[in-house]
Amino acid sequence: MKVVLHVAMAGQLAMRNQLSAIANNVANIATPGFRAEGSRFATLVSRQQPASVNFVTAGETYIDTRPGALKQTGNPLDVAVRGNAFMAIKGPGDTIVYTRDGRLRMLPTGELVSATGLPVLDVSGSPIVLKPAAGPPRIARDGMITQNGQQIGAIGLFRIDEHANLARYGNSGVIPDREPEPIVNFRDAGIVQGFIETSNVNGAMEMAHLIRISSAMRQLNTTLTDSERTALEAIRILGGENA
Repeated sequence: MKVVLHVAMAGQLAMRNQLSAIANNVANIATPGFRAEGSRFATLVSRQQPASVNFVTAGETYIDTRPGALKQTGNPLDVAVRGNAFMAIKGPGDTIVYTRDGRLRMLPTGELVSATGLPVLDVSGSPIVLKPAAGPPRIARDGMITQNGQQIGAIGLFRIDEHANLARYGNSGVIPDREPEPIVNFRDAGIVQGFIETSNVNGAMEMAHLIRISSAMRQLNTTLTDSERTALEAIRILGGENA
């Protein structure tokens, strides 16, 4: 009974973490630039018993960096990133946040900021400042911004190492544990003006995961109930024999 209980509790914890990731994905299915969460699991083997017992780990959450679909808006300050690249925005303190949420805004003073009001950075890490009276900007594939034919600055693009661990910042930002590499060759990456990138959450797949996990949890609860009933019956019988 003890082994069954421990294995079941490990399974419940793993499924709870999966359900949490699914809930976050579904809640952000319409968030531009959002990256879905997934879970990786491993098997732990206990050899404390006469026979080896396998336990599932609680799971490791990871961020899926696959791109989402592009949606045309026609807004000159909306940009979508193509290829393996991220824009950089300045978070609190010296924190640099990387995002593909391209809903940009220009403040009355000219600062180019993200949808959440954080400064958009160029490749050197400096904030980009536009000219409010110079008309709508034109943004090229390499991120270069021009107004009235004059180059103002360029949106920096950065490539994150595929082996980097990503921490989520807000809904659409990530902070890697390895310093990203500035992109200077725009053959495989670039910016598209007048578009935004949608979430990469697959709604149908998330619902399928939810159904599968809910079914597994019901089966696990049934197993626990049966094991408890068996244990109580054994105690009753043994108690009667000893009486």
